[in-house]
Amino acid sequence: MPLPVPTLDDRKFQDFVDEAKRAIPRHCPEWTNHNLNDPGVALIELFAWMCDQLTYRLNQVPERLYLQFLDLLGIQPFAPGVAAADLTFWLSDVLDHEVRVPAGSQIATGSGIIGEAVVFGTTEELVMVPPVLTHVVATTAEKTKDLMPSLSAGIAERCFEVEGDALNLGFAQPLIGQALKLTLSATAQGAGIHPDHPPVVWQSWNGQDWAPVPVHRDTTGGLNRAGEIILLMPRTHGARVIGDATAYWVRAVLKDPDPGHPSYLRPPDLLRISADVVGGTTPAEHSELVPAEVIGRSDGRPGQVFSTSRSPVAPRRNGEHVSVTGPDGEDVWTEVADFTRSGPYDQHFVWDSASGAIRFGPSVRQPSGWVKRHGAVPPEGALISVTGYRVGGGAIGNVGARTLVSPRTPLPYITTVTNLKAASGGSDPETVEEVKARGPLALRTGRRAVTAADFEQLTLESSPRIARVRCIAPAGPGGPVRLLVVPQLLPTDAFRSLDEFALEDALLQQVTAALEPRRLVGTRIELTTPYYIGVSVETTIRVTAGRNAASVRYEAESLLRTWLDPLDGGADATGWPFDKTLTAAAIALRLEGLDGVMAVEDVHLYAYDCRLGTRGGAATEVLKLEADSLFLPAELTVITR
Repeated sequence: MPLPVPTLDDRKFQDFVDEAKRAIPRHCPEWTNHNLNDPGVALIELFAWMCDQLTYRLNQVPERLYLQFLDLLGIQPFAPGVAAADLTFWLSDVLDHEVRVPAGSQIATGSGIIGEAVVFGTTEELVMVPPVLTHVVATTAEKTKDLMPSLSAGIAERCFEVEGDALNLGFAQPLIGQALKLTLSATAQGAGIHPDHPPVVWQSWNGQDWAPVPVHRDTTGGLNRAGEIILLMPRTHGARVIGDATAYWVRAVLKDPDPGHPSYLRPPDLLRISADVVGGTTPAEHSELVPAEVIGRSDGRPGQVFSTSRSPVAPRRNGEHVSVTGPDGEDVWTEVADFTRSGPYDQHFVWDSASGAIRFGPSVRQPSGWVKRHGAVPPEGALISVTGYRVGGGAIGNVGARTLVSPRTPLPYITTVTNLKAASGGSDPETVEEVKARGPLALRTGRRAVTAADFEQLTLESSPRIARVRCIAPAGPGGPVRLLVVPQLLPTDAFRSLDEFALEDALLQQVTAALEPRRLVGTRIELTTPYYIGVSVETTIRVTAGRNAASVRYEAESLLRTWLDPLDGGADATGWPFDKTLTAAAIALRLEGLDGVMAVEDVHLYAYDCRLGTRGGAATEVLKLEADSLFLPAELTVITR
């Protein structure tokens, strides 16, 4: 059991009043009227109220000391998470010269958003360069054919024949982040396919593998007629040799059609093709750039603390650092997590993101009397400054798709800008109560990842963007420790899609950086998501007489959707438990407790394929979960009678 918190003074208001009245006969025997309407009694109650307030504040001292002890142990509140989104800029026209969008360009939410506008800033420079198409090559399992001479002469060429064949487009320069428009002229030989679901996948070579390329728009009906295809190129693009040509490649690969969609009756023939850049995509984050500022002057003592003018501070990027300008010139110092491994001449500092405080190394007295310095001390009179930093963060930055549309930075040749996908990763700062709950757990791990509980706790601590984590022990000697991570998502009344639970590369890197120095030598860690099993429920309920059936049906569907949710479900509303079986009887019991439900007549459960959007198998009364699985509610049908 936890240690009891002492009450330093347990007297309350009435205790002070009674104590004062008992002292009246001893100090003032002539005062005999102790009724409530006596002015002296009114004064006693006034002073008793003041004493009660003082004792209340006094009794807060143990809690304050508790927080101070956590601070001394290095347990600080998490800074707010900074939301990120990809911004796509569209050019006013096809241009014959490059167009640049500088890093730090600000884009805000539009006027239709309720409340104060949310501002994002680009984190990388976007350079849009006219592409140079140098090669068109068709590849099959047996041969490679150069199509460029035929296309230049206006002779039609077959794009592909069987699954795995590819039409490869080679460019003279990398097309990193570009919105690539391919203008095609093709014969209508590929009839038979669904024009919105052609059996073609676009890919680009990233230097190591073929990466998928999203198709923003396709007016060719799957390479069946003249039109345009706009591809949103990824942030990596490498050179490769295909046939005898070295170029930066983009390709269209013939694949098996998706279930329910037909394949080509006859593959299409290509007549002409050209390429242009009509826009580009670059990453952005919910932050504001603060220019360089001077934060103080050193007095030559160890353990100095300075603060930036604004906080919380976003995680530092290249070029954001602390500089010390002394008699010998300006030195750039290095940020570290703590001073444990800092020597007396290491120019290190610690930057607290939540408060903006910048600390320099302390001096610690050893048992022998020798004073050991952890980190160098800025020389006396040296000017301490920061070269610039960013502030921002919070859940408010998780704006929806196509809401960042208002440029606040002048951008020549840009006509529109938007975020094609919703921003994610924003989280509010950790509260005091959350720090108090996390502190003892952090201390019990010893800051080392040994047990399953250690791995789970350290993973949760690594980022506020993680909602849940499950550690799966290795299946055998030398096997990896599997960490199943569930990301933090915004509350919603709608069904969550499988893609919402995908883990971003930045989050995986953050968790890896936190666990790597704490794992045991030889321990391998595998970061992944749980296996989400879609669940479909079909139930019939009898509604209480006089109740609106549509309203009860809506409440029943909402109850089931929330109860089965990986984040908000379960009995304690912290997410449906791992490996907990779902039964029809449990659903019936849950629904019977809903106001307006007189009886539950039947319940049928189905496994559901979240990718294909179809039920799998026959109805059942039990759905089981493995240790690495969670339910994802997908289709809920409530029939009322």
